[in-house]
Amino acid sequence: MINLTDSAVNAVKSVLAKSAQPARGLRIMVEAGGCAGFKYAMDLAEQANPNETVIERDGIKVFVDDMSRDHLAGTTIDFVVKLEGSGFIFDNPNAGSICSCGKSFG
Repeated sequence: MINLTDSAVNAVKSVLAKSAQPARGLRIMVEAGGCAGFKYAMDLAEQANPNETVIERDGIKVFVDDMSRDHLAGTTIDFVVKLEGSGFIFDNPNAGSICSCGKSFG
């Protein structure tokens, strides 16, 4: 359903290790907004909510709610380090269009 690259897994593990609050994984959501219609949102999470699917890779749990699941099916999430800044990149086959920042899609 959702694939995390090795770089993304390592970035999440690093953030989880440094987190002041207990967290076991990453919650990924699609929300209305952004310049293209939808935007990605991410947050650390301790456990899944009742309406979430749990995906596990290399000890990292990813929590995805039912509404977001269809929008994220087949998505690969990578973590890149660039001169302009570092961050997560979403390669989403369901996106008809994406904005120039890569954080929203339609």
